[in-house]
Amino acid sequence: MLYYLSELEKYWGPFRLFEYISVRAILAGVTALFFGLIFSGPMIRWLSRVRQPERSKSLMGELAKEGGKVPTMGGLLIGAAMLPAVLLWARCNVLVLASLVCLVGMGAVGLIDDWLKVSRASSDGISARTKLAGQGLVALVAVGVVLLDPNYRPSLGEIWLPILNGPLWSVNSFGLPAFITLAVAAAFIIFVCVGSSNAVNLTDGLDGLAIGCVLITTMILGSVAYLVGHHEFSSYLRIGYVAGAGELAVFCAALVGGSLVFLWHNAAPAEIYMGDVGALGIGGALGAVACLMHQPFLLAIVGGVFVIEGLSVILQVAYFKRTGGQRLFLMTPIHHHFQKKGWPATKVVVRFWIISVLFGLLGLLSLKLR
Repeated sequence: MLYYLSELEKYWGPFRLFEYISVRAILAGVTALFFGLIFSGPMIRWLSRVRQPERSKSLMGELAKEGGKVPTMGGLLIGAAMLPAVLLWARCNVLVLASLVCLVGMGAVGLIDDWLKVSRASSDGISARTKLAGQGLVALVAVGVVLLDPNYRPSLGEIWLPILNGPLWSVNSFGLPAFITLAVAAAFIIFVCVGSSNAVNLTDGLDGLAIGCVLITTMILGSVAYLVGHHEFSSYLRIGYVAGAGELAVFCAALVGGSLVFLWHNAAPAEIYMGDVGALGIGGALGAVACLMHQPFLLAIVGGVFVIEGLSVILQVAYFKRTGGQRLFLMTPIHHHFQKKGWPATKVVVRFWIISVLFGLLGLLSLKLR
């Protein structure tokens, strides 16, 4: 909305600054931070009045709160902070719109799950199958938003691998008809968005763990989105130019601003928990951003902590079934394994943040491995 101020350049030269993505990204982050600071106090007090599900001390260690007093559904705070910032400073092209669909849609699935848990003492929320179906439907709608735009439809079929100079998959792959390559790419995008959503959710088990890793991953993806949306930079790095992808940098900056406010209150000892409304929505949005700039495998590198957390659960279940009840890890997701080994929860969180930074640097390095 406010980027239209750049059209007033003829009346006052400095208005041209609002044309630049870098300026609007910074302003989006500051705006989200501002709204977050305004909303955080009242929202935490309001959520505190809602009955909270019990937190297991065996899982949360010394960070557990007696009687489950810490409110959940803190993802609402992140959304309330970042959505106005995105609408004010980003050009809402189909890429931004599709990312918003994943953020809000998957967040809504998580909200239903959270609300059932806090409103019904005996409820475990919606079933895993229903949750997956809802996430898949939201991702399908996001893909449909892009497919409806003829300017972006052909590029949706491109999937890049960081070590290649060209796309791993495109509308011209193997001489297949365009609708088949688009269908395969769409199915892969849905898989990535749903997988990313659940991986972030699994990581959200200790105060500050998930949101710290989200911040690191989002900053890296936002930087890459800026490069992908800039013709000269993308050509130099050979990462594939995507017209309009620079606006995703504004989206990511707003998410960073909202996440910083949430981390302020979620750092140990937490005043609020993210809940499924935050974890599912943010994870889905990160998956959408990565796929829409044709870099889903970059997300797998940059978000390496999320991948490890998800794989630890899959391996634990598979090993348990294969061996008839034996466990590969002491407890999963894997951050609880280290708690069981005696690591203080805060040490687990900080060390996972460090690992996330290293994965982020490796992701940036992969842009030159071609």
